[in-house]
Amino acid sequence: MKILFISHNRLGDAVLSTGLLSHLAERYPEARITIACGPVPSSLLALAPNVETVVVMDKAPLAGHWRKLWRRCIGQRWDLVVDLRASLLAWLLWAKQRRVLSANSDDLHRVRHVADLLHLAEPPAPQLWLRPAHKTAALDLLPTGGPNLTPHQSSAGPILAPHQSSAGPILALGPTANWGGKQWPIERFLQLARRLTGPDGILPDARIAVFGADNERPAAQALLDGLPTAQVVDLIGRIDLPVVLACLARSDLFIGNDSGLMHMAAAARIPTLGLFGPSRDELYAPWGPNAAWVRTDRSFDDIRNDPAYDYRKQDSWMTTLSVDKAEAAAQALYRRMAEQAK
Repeated sequence: MKILFISHNRLGDAVLSTGLLSHLAERYPEARITIACGPVPSSLLALAPNVETVVVMDKAPLAGHWRKLWRRCIGQRWDLVVDLRASLLAWLLWAKQRRVLSANSDDLHRVRHVADLLHLAEPPAPQLWLRPAHKTAALDLLPTGGPNLTPHQSSAGPILAPHQSSAGPILALGPTANWGGKQWPIERFLQLARRLTGPDGILPDARIAVFGADNERPAAQALLDGLPTAQVVDLIGRIDLPVVLACLARSDLFIGNDSGLMHMAAAARIPTLGLFGPSRDELYAPWGPNAAWVRTDRSFDDIRNDPAYDYRKQDSWMTTLSVDKAEAAAQALYRRMAEQAK
């Protein structure tokens, strides 16, 4: 059986679709799956079971990336084409079955919306995969230490200087986003990290692992500079996505803006707190029983209807989310997970 699975360019959307990919691999264990997706999520999706080929769709002028995919696929006879991009391509290929995602007219969470494509009553949770080498690399970066809160998670920290300890928990932070409007002010991340890892915090003396892409380093630099050298673990742009995932899985708590990294943390089954403002938490909240989210005092509609709102600008719309509110949400999530682990 041959399956073509057309996924997304954006990391977050791709991660949220992996539950459906996992379902197909389990339902058709003999299938040979070809995945088409953007460059960023390709290294993660390539690790899914039964994947034979990954076609990386580098965006090209005049929809050249779609023509390239058509040329790669037109000579095949597909048993099933699953198109999450609602493209014309799905109708231009020979296929016994086609499943093309329609518009989200019911305002369903993205995981539920994708599951409806195959009429699944219970939406499968996002699922990501690793190889032993990725776990070994993460173990080198984050030596074991600290409490285990769930069966899927252990803790410790990355790229350690010689004077740093390998013991103790890890607070993982995702302080950046693909748009400045979704980014909580960096000085508030700094305040929150100090509170949570201070003597009275839920993760006293924890190391703080900071994640992000290499081009996001300038946006996060003030956080790195504001934390003690012996405490901070700088992973921005230093490791590829599968190792990022393996490192997240070894952390005790993740806090970050609405981003692909947030969805990776939730898929790793660690306690994950998402920070929301000018995006819809009802559609894109981190998925799963180990996840929670907190938003600004202003609703999504209130922000989007503000006369000053302009998606072309990078000014943050997260300023009405206080450190106190974020801290309370983090404490509630962490304590809930600790209670469930007993």
